Amino acid sequence: QERLVASGGGSVQAGGSLRLSCAASGFAISRFSMYWIRQAPGKGLEWVLVTHIGADTTIYADSVKGRFSTSGDGDKNTLYLQMNSLKPVDSGMYFCAADSRWRSLSRPPHSYEFKYWGQGTQVTVSS
Repeated sequence: QERLVASGGGSVQAGGSLRLSCAASGFAISRFSMYWIRQAPGKGLEWVLVTHIGADTTIYADSVKGRFSTSGDGDKNTLYLQMNSLKPVDSGMYFCAADSRWRSLSRPPHSYEFKYWGQGTQVTVSS
């Protein structure tokens, strides 16, 4: 059964770091476009990044560029999100998703657009 499980969220002070994990089962992350998407309280879904591990290509949202980075471990079939220099505005639920299509970050995402959608992990950044 195909599944995405996100973990690693927590509470951190501004300027701190967190590393999120997205473990996939039932499919190979290297064959899909993988996404990190977040949702702040009371707001809609927001892109963090899109990446294709197999093609070694990543596009970051402007809001996280230079602070966040992603990597993948094919053996563990897991995608990681390293978040540095965290700000209170980075707080929210972080989701990982996968799809065969490479989506533009130019319009807001919707969960139903993705073939696989994980359950999310909460990130709280205090000032």
